[in-house]
Amino acid sequence: MEKYADYTKPTPAKNRLYPSHIWTRAVYYEGLMALHQISPQERYYDYAYDWANFHQWGFHRGNTTRNADNYCAAQTYVTLYTMSPDPEKIRNAKINLDMLVHTPQNDDWTWIDAIQMGMPVFAQLGTLYNDSRYFEKAWDMYEHTRNIEGGNGLFNSKDGLWWRDAAFDPPYTEPNGEDCYWSRGNGWVYAALVRFMDWTPKNEAHRKQYIKDFKAMSKALKDSQRPDGFWNVSLHDPNNYGGKETTGTSLFVYGMAWGIRTGLLPAKEYLPIIAKAWNAMAAEAVHDNGFLGYVQGTGKEPKDGQPVTYNSMPDFEDYGLGCFLLAGAELYKLNE
Repeated sequence: MEKYADYTKPTPAKNRLYPSHIWTRAVYYEGLMALHQISPQERYYDYAYDWANFHQWGFHRGNTTRNADNYCAAQTYVTLYTMSPDPEKIRNAKINLDMLVHTPQNDDWTWIDAIQMGMPVFAQLGTLYNDSRYFEKAWDMYEHTRNIEGGNGLFNSKDGLWWRDAAFDPPYTEPNGEDCYWSRGNGWVYAALVRFMDWTPKNEAHRKQYIKDFKAMSKALKDSQRPDGFWNVSLHDPNNYGGKETTGTSLFVYGMAWGIRTGLLPAKEYLPIIAKAWNAMAAEAVHDNGFLGYVQGTGKEPKDGQPVTYNSMPDFEDYGLGCFLLAGAELYKLNE
């Protein structure tokens, strides 16, 4: 992880200019802060602090936004605040989430990626301020995405997996006739559940449902792992742009390792799954110089961000770095 983190600074934009505090980069810093927790190197903290300070602890497209992609950066701002409290670090995060809490809309997370981008911030501020209103608003928004969005919700409790957005609800199918369950999209939800429950108290009102969803997803993911340890970009159609993919695999390792460490998942059943996955990524995705391969570029379904190869470099899509570091840090804590 250190070799990888030291080699890789966020990738430059190749095709057009991007603001550097959008979600693609914000997820990178989530992973870097996870690495800093187990390997507290001053350079990791400085790198994250300088990034946040450069953006004045604010968000893409203004500091009042309903788009979770835009306020995803708050997850790292809050983490930096916990290391060295200064109200300015989280002022914008609190103002923005207070706006969300005090307005009636619950339908902002119309795509499942948004659950990871936004939901953990509610857990962080709810815990910091000991204010359950943040937890309740997170539930209202999660519950809308789960049960209502698109007419019947985006979670298929029968399969234990999520459709990316309403466009992929049935009757949409993959080429083999199966439902379209995009790997990284499900990884985002899986990670969001981990990050939300990791911050919130054990008596949080909706924790039992989150645990139920987490366990259902865990079983579905265990059953869909490739023989080589990775997961395909399409969880139920291995032939639709089939092949190794690192971001979904990393997020699944992250969630399962946390589940084992917290006692929610039986180690005997899930430890072999994550060991196979981590060893596969370490051996087959990480180059000797630390570059990470098999990272699918941005998109919303298996065909996007292709080709996914050992040498392909996505354009400014640093979430792959963050996902890998989240997985490794949680696996390290489990090993300890």
